[in-house]
Amino acid sequence: MANRNQTLGEFIIENQTEFKYSSGELSRLINSIRLAAKVVNHEVNKAGLVDILGAAGDTNIQGEDQQKLDVYANDIFIKTLTNREIVCGIASEEEDDFITITGRNKKNDNKYIVLMDPLDGSSNIDVNVSVGTIFSIYRRVTPEGSPVTIDDFLQPGNKQVAAGYIVYGTSTMIVYSTGHGVNGFTLNPAIGTYYLSHPNMRFPEDGTIYSVNEGNYVHFPQGVKNYIKYCQQEEGDRPYTSRYIGSLVSDYHRNMIKGGIYMYPNTSKDPNGKLRLLYECNPMAYLAEQSGGLASDGFGRILDIKPTELHQRVPFFCGSKNMVLKAEEFMKKSKS
Repeated sequence: MANRNQTLGEFIIENQTEFKYSSGELSRLINSIRLAAKVVNHEVNKAGLVDILGAAGDTNIQGEDQQKLDVYANDIFIKTLTNREIVCGIASEEEDDFITITGRNKKNDNKYIVLMDPLDGSSNIDVNVSVGTIFSIYRRVTPEGSPVTIDDFLQPGNKQVAAGYIVYGTSTMIVYSTGHGVNGFTLNPAIGTYYLSHPNMRFPEDGTIYSVNEGNYVHFPQGVKNYIKYCQQEEGDRPYTSRYIGSLVSDYHRNMIKGGIYMYPNTSKDPNGKLRLLYECNPMAYLAEQSGGLASDGFGRILDIKPTELHQRVPFFCGSKNMVLKAEEFMKKSKS
């Protein structure tokens, strides 16, 4: 039974035997993410006091303006994971290609790769809105001791061994799963320790919140337009409440606690969708399924999509089970 007074470190040690590849490596990997998150949290929380707000002057591989905090968070996570020699490869939203990690013996003996969005929602940091980090962990498929290849990263989401996010808000939380449910840990900034605050997190089967950028309404597929109209109709527990922050981690976190659906569909401007499959949709979908929710591209399971490229985009519908099923119903009706 989870103890709310447990630290994240204690929880990792106590539960590592549940992990079928229990060798201590995954525990050390989660611990490294915990450390990097504390460093990034410290920088986020003093963002208004130092020159780290605004654009860095560069664009990432997706053609998006990089914020200074994007670059900072990316560097911190990469350095922390690399210096501890616990991964053999890293892929990031902020990097054009994956990074191969070699140890002191110049070999790639480690078993895990990490994919990440180091600072999701960073365009909101200037206005003091919650932002986050998203991470996804896989076992490599290429032989240990050899350099990683693109095949190690282009695995479907159902092969993930762990995933999670950090939300930097009124309190800082790490929410993660290794395939045995979802647990949330809140940082006590006075002593720099994360404590189990949200054991066994679950999406309510039904919800009353829908989260979508309705400014793009005219560009949405007809099925999405029909579902939004359904959400707005007066019947039963409807109309639902519209809540959209514009930070995936923040919107997702609220909906998991209160019950709701997050939608970022394809549009006439972005026919393949906008969110990245490998380091945004897959980890959030993994967490959703581990907590009783669902994640779909509008027609099928996100975790079953076989990736074809590192920065692949897909439509994304994620949240309370019955709400996602209803959205799929409208999508399929409009396509038939």
